[in-house]
Amino acid sequence: MASVFSHAATAVAIGACFDRQGVPGRALLAGAAIAFVPDLDAIGHWMGIPSRSLLGHRGLTHSLAFALAGGLAAAWAYTRSGMRGGSRATLGLFFTLVLVSHGLLDALTNGGPGIAFFSPFSNHRYFFPFRPIQVSPIGINGFNERGVRIFLTELRWVLLPAAALAAIGIVVRRSWPRRGKVSA
Repeated sequence: MASVFSHAATAVAIGACFDRQGVPGRALLAGAAIAFVPDLDAIGHWMGIPSRSLLGHRGLTHSLAFALAGGLAAAWAYTRSGMRGGSRATLGLFFTLVLVSHGLLDALTNGGPGIAFFSPFSNHRYFFPFRPIQVSPIGINGFNERGVRIFLTELRWVLLPAAALAAIGIVVRRSWPRRGKVSA
């Protein structure tokens, strides 16, 4: 799996592509928090659930169906909680993209059982042919030489591209005419 930092950075980068009225700052923080929700399936590792099972690591919680259901549920919960700003549809799209990005990043790693993108309909696991990201371990084992290698690959293949996506999103968003305002 990619690290929690890379998943959170990717969520913020995706959010930067949305207008602040559609995805306010608090929603960005919520997106960064839910970005690692799919990895809660790692608990099964310690409960004896086989990695390649439906409920195993990178199974159902990494699927496109989970991303859609989870994204819509997160948007519903966010708007029902009384948080201001953002339509449920826009927030649903944002949160869904955040959860989809989790599986996509994990499919770029060089370890693990692959991603069950089409679960619960198929438990077949997929990786991308190009897998440059060092897989992050389950659990916290301290910062060592392997941690440095993981950080450097994530810096190159996730964090810098996420920063570029955020910058492009901000520039495009700011150059887009606002609704209700006509440019002269």
